Amino acid sequence: MNIYNLSEHNSLLNNFLQEIRSVEIQQDSMRFRRNLERMGEVMAYEISKTMRFADELVTTPLGVSHVQTIADKVVLATIFRAGLPFHQGFLNYFDRAENAFVSAYRKYKDTLKFEVMVEYLAAPSIEGKTLIIIDPMLATGSSMELAYRAMLRNGTPAQVHIASVIGSRAGVAYVEEHLPENTCLWLGAIDPDLDSHSYIVPGLGDAGDLAFGDKM
Repeated sequence: MNIYNLSEHNSLLNNFLQEIRSVEIQQDSMRFRRNLERMGEVMAYEISKTMRFADELVTTPLGVSHVQTIADKVVLATIFRAGLPFHQGFLNYFDRAENAFVSAYRKYKDTLKFEVMVEYLAAPSIEGKTLIIIDPMLATGSSMELAYRAMLRNGTPAQVHIASVIGSRAGVAYVEEHLPENTCLWLGAIDPDLDSHSYIVPGLGDAGDLAFGDKM
């Protein structure tokens, strides 16, 4: 599996990452959502460099030009709910992509024990296409695996990309073990730990709550 930690290279992505981590700045939910969106745009650009391109002729007011355009058929798949602004960033760049949405949530047995549940899927065929699964936080990795397994009901993709803003070392290791070898994993940063509730440390908190408000 190819793993790309984008924070290892200096770019504007690190500015956005700093802001979504900051306890002061992240209290502005509109800015938090916009920073997730901007990180999605950066990752979309980086992922596009790995795709197949084809030569195309375009007519200008003064003649004809050769351009290279993406030949892959892209499906953007997002895990509710925190993934929505992150997804929008990808959609801003892959504006002709098809879209898929899957619910994956933690059903707690007690304050510490939970199982991940998937109850909803709306997706096109992914057969032979490039599938990008989008979720801001890669904590344990189990939600990402279940989302991928759910998507397989609609075909077998030619290529899989996993995109997260922050991943834990444990989550990265889990995805390496449970997803296909040809999967590419894209991360804004890799954090060292998970706490007793399986939240990423230092992380940024609950991305869904910060983007859309507290839940019951």
